[in-house]
Amino acid sequence: MPLHSARAAALLAWVSSTKVCTDPFNDLSQLRDCSVFIRIINKIHRSEEGESVLEQPLPERISFIRGFLQKHCKHKSAAENLVSVQELLEGEELALAKVAVLLLYHTSMSCKSPGDWNEFDYKTQVELASILKFVLDNEESLSENLETFLQRKALLSSSSASTSSSEEHSPLLSLPHKREVRFLELQKIASSSGANNVPLRSMLPGPPSSPMGDVMQTPQFQLRRLKKQLAVERENRDELEVELAENRKLITEKEAQITMMQQRIDRLALLNEKQAADQREPREMEELREKNESLMVRLHEALKQCQDLKTEKGQMDRKINQLSEENGDLSFKLREIASHLVQLQEALNELSEEHNAALAQSQEKQGQLESELRAALQEKKCSEEKIEILQGKISLLEDQLAKLGDCSAQEKGEVMGDVLKLEELKQEVSSLAAKGAELQATVLRLEEEKQQREAALQSERGRFEEEKQQLGGLVASLQSSLSESHQARERLEQDLQGREAEARR
Repeated sequence: MPLHSARAAALLAWVSSTKVCTDPFNDLSQLRDCSVFIRIINKIHRSEEGESVLEQPLPERISFIRGFLQKHCKHKSAAENLVSVQELLEGEELALAKVAVLLLYHTSMSCKSPGDWNEFDYKTQVELASILKFVLDNEESLSENLETFLQRKALLSSSSASTSSSEEHSPLLSLPHKREVRFLELQKIASSSGANNVPLRSMLPGPPSSPMGDVMQTPQFQLRRLKKQLAVERENRDELEVELAENRKLITEKEAQITMMQQRIDRLALLNEKQAADQREPREMEELREKNESLMVRLHEALKQCQDLKTEKGQMDRKINQLSEENGDLSFKLREIASHLVQLQEALNELSEEHNAALAQSQEKQGQLESELRAALQEKKCSEEKIEILQGKISLLEDQLAKLGDCSAQEKGEVMGDVLKLEELKQEVSSLAAKGAELQATVLRLEEEKQQREAALQSERGRFEEEKQQLGGLVASLQSSLSESHQARERLEQDLQGREAEARR
């Protein structure tokens, strides 16, 4: 089955946007030598560790790429089964697309911010967002589902994408009294985050500017990024602890050498004293004295070096302890942040459910009001038409009675029936007029109730959007807190690396 053309085009647009090559890519077959993937990996790590691999044959390049993916994917066995060596050697477009998807996911988790995606057009962002959301939702079964996702027909993918988009961007309303209670709960969650020293820089950010921004600002994506950053920091801490153990071993060896040199010096000193007591100065004694002086100089140098190493060891021990404490604090903060994000997501889901229910109820009520209004207007129109007909009849009868005013008494008696008939018409007109007035009042009441209902719904929409923006601001502030902790961790790592290099010299 061929690849989904829109998703393949979006992946190529993302690869071109990395600017690892000057010319843009128009076909996946242009990536078959895998050099672009290696340059993207180097750019992610801001290093040149893969430059030497670019000069090696294709199998070594593929091995380097698979090693990177296995190291940074959540499940190494899944990553190993996901990308086939044979398919990459044959340059199959499906295998190349899989590698591009995994690198896109890793890059967005590592260094991309929502604003960086504005360089893409809206259609490309929609496809990239659908790819990123798919990987987030299928991490446990990626090797079984990614191939089907990349080959999915356009009709199915567009239908699902539109459904997802409508679900994410549909306005969410709910009844006023329930919304106020829920918003108080959200404010309580936000204030609890502030009480734990989580900086809240901006509680009212602007709406997301792109589909990729929408995905990257969801609690699911933010929590996955926090977990990934914590795992990287744990690996860095383990590496530092290994290096510290090596330095401690080096210091122990230096101390052993110093002890042996001190013992030799002590023996030479005893021999020197014995020679002085005999008052003999043979040539061998002169050589021993010179050796003794040379050893004393080397001893002082070794003692000074040992003292420096001990001082640096103490500093590194303190730094490691501080690092462990910071890592513990970071882990605690991550658990709190994860808990808060789960609470926020649950609260948002409840708000959505309440709003959908309220919206359905309001729409049903509005439909009833409009139906009643149409019926009342129709009945009013019928009454007015009847009144016009009856008034015409009344006018006709009054004209006839006026003409018969001069007739004989016998003829007047015959016309009395028409007079009664006329009185009945007037009463009917009065009754219809009263009913028309009642219908007019009903129409006015229904229209006023409809306007009030629409105003309430509009107010609820504004209130919900405001609360949604505040939730987004809270997630952003939590991410900023972790970023500050990560920067402090990098500064500490650089300091330890500098001291380690000095100690080795």
